[in-house]
Amino acid sequence: MASERPKKKLGKKILTGAGIILGVIVLAVGWLLGWLTLSEFRPEPVETLAVEGAPSAVLTPGRELTVMTWNVGYGALGDNADFFMDGGTGVRTADETRVRENLAAVTDVLRERMPDVVFLQEVDRDSDRSHHIDEAAEITAAMPGYANTFAYNYRVLFVPYPVPPIGKVNSGLLTLSGYPVSASRRIQLPCPFSWPMRLGNLKRCLMVDRVPLENSDRELVLVNLHLEAYDDGEGKIAQTEMLRQLLETEAAAGNYVIAGGDFNQIFSTVENPWPAQEGMWRPGEIDVSAFQAGWQFAMDGTTPSCRSLDKPYAGADRETFQYYLIDGFLLSEGLSVESLETLDLGFAASDHNPVLLAVRLPQEG
Repeated sequence: MASERPKKKLGKKILTGAGIILGVIVLAVGWLLGWLTLSEFRPEPVETLAVEGAPSAVLTPGRELTVMTWNVGYGALGDNADFFMDGGTGVRTADETRVRENLAAVTDVLRERMPDVVFLQEVDRDSDRSHHIDEAAEITAAMPGYANTFAYNYRVLFVPYPVPPIGKVNSGLLTLSGYPVSASRRIQLPCPFSWPMRLGNLKRCLMVDRVPLENSDRELVLVNLHLEAYDDGEGKIAQTEMLRQLLETEAAAGNYVIAGGDFNQIFSTVENPWPAQEGMWRPGEIDVSAFQAGWQFAMDGTTPSCRSLDKPYAGADRETFQYYLIDGFLLSEGLSVESLETLDLGFAASDHNPVLLAVRLPQEG
């Protein structure tokens, strides 16, 4: 019996130690959730944004514009990268040198093409995953003579998953305009995630910039967007419906509207040359019949606009790789699409290719 007493004492010590460890873990998790809840990014439904830069060019009716949209993958999703949310293993997918190389490649393309309007998505500012580089500042500095606006859609002091964790994120949408922007607004979109999952997720939005037309009561309304990706589908539907309502309201007011970005969906009128393979992420589909007659849906079905991040692109079999068609434009009636091209850059600097649109405004009078 005496020999059993040390065993009982040892067992009690083990249970006590395990209880203390479990209690510490519970307290730590509770403290983390409380801290993230108190610091949660809670944007207003509509917010006024600062407009920086004052281009001297004047936009006139009948003018042809070039508009580019590009999800730049926060400078860290080049051809070397895979990502855990797409079935890969990567979290912090580029060192600082590679991020700067990717950013330089992006600005080289912008300076070469000099679009009149640029919609960029996943542009970081002071984020762990992009080594705290202010990517918006670097891009705008490389494009003097443009007006620029920025809207956050992802602000989390610490994203605690996976292992190693994502960490601090500050990211959003950046629009560049070669014509003066009179006003800019951030429009909050529905968030499909509930607490606590929403604490580490994006708060997606529309960024709406207004460009006056000379000698006209109309405006050119520019909408930069990045819709939901990793939801069950309901989020995409709700966000697309809110987008539709905003666009149709602007068009009903007599304005010309160009919305561009990463829809994470394909338009129902576009034949998909790259259907989702078994086990891969599947984009949604926007039913174009839900929009009023006259709206134009522009996606280039000849070149993929996005690639999967289940594995690195460099060295992969490109014939069997999973590609997507999810980046493009929505245009109001009266605008004339002159050309549409996805620039095949081999996904070297981002998991998306830029899409370039040439569009002509109607003559008035």
